[in-house]
Amino acid sequence: MHRISRLIIYPIKSLGGIELTSAKVTDRGLEHDRRWMLIDDDNRFLSQREYAQLALCQVSLEHDGLKVTYTPDESFITIPFKPLKQDTLEVTIWDDTCIGQLVSDEVDSWFTEKLRKGCRLIYMPDETHRQTDLRYTGEGMVTSFSDAYPLLLIGQSALDDLNTRLEEPLPMNRFRPNIVFTGGSPYSEDLMNHIQINNLNFYGVKLCARCIMTTIDQQTLAKGKEPLKTLAKYRRKDNKILFGQNIALTDTGVIHVGDELTVLSMHTDDRFIINTNPAI
Repeated sequence: MHRISRLIIYPIKSLGGIELTSAKVTDRGLEHDRRWMLIDDDNRFLSQREYAQLALCQVSLEHDGLKVTYTPDESFITIPFKPLKQDTLEVTIWDDTCIGQLVSDEVDSWFTEKLRKGCRLIYMPDETHRQTDLRYTGEGMVTSFSDAYPLLLIGQSALDDLNTRLEEPLPMNRFRPNIVFTGGSPYSEDLMNHIQINNLNFYGVKLCARCIMTTIDQQTLAKGKEPLKTLAKYRRKDNKILFGQNIALTDTGVIHVGDELTVLSMHTDDRFIINTNPAI
């Protein structure tokens, strides 16, 4: 049996995550997940790939908004759920361009000071619909400011297996999943096609290619070669290192830690099979 063990959201792209016991599923992912994003002077998104110090900004949910704490000096700022500004602009995230809404001048100044980098915080309004890649998902499936898809699913057994191959085990936060489940064999998520959680339908659409963000310690910012060095030995396909599966969705509702994850169908396409066919 597969069962949800962790639910995690990352309200501001590339900043710290928040663990939940239950989460509302919206049309573009878990509620609040990556609805905010920092952009540079060219209106392009900021990421830990270039600015590792983003990991030092930890986020928590408060009754009136998001509390962001800069851990080196424990200073913080509260970001309202609804932006104080009405200004919108086109922003770039990878190959996509979409409309974002500025939040507040005070927030922009705070992040600029802490990160020592000119930046602004934007919010994705409900009116913005960012289509997911039509090569892998259906028309009308949308996502927030995530890299490409609404959700990332990883089995705890996959991380456990990886850690047996490493000299020093790594925490799950290196991989930034939204849903973690227990049960099943390592990497069983690779082949999950149609799944249900609390009667809501989810669809595995593409294995997740991993980047250098996985090599950044989220507390110290220390960088190393792992886990990519080890994963490359047994999780490489078409010159990409794969870990976890990207998930699209069609339903809205609520899911909880402890909910059963039911696999209704499995992938048979070769692009979901790495080395051997992991059993579900």
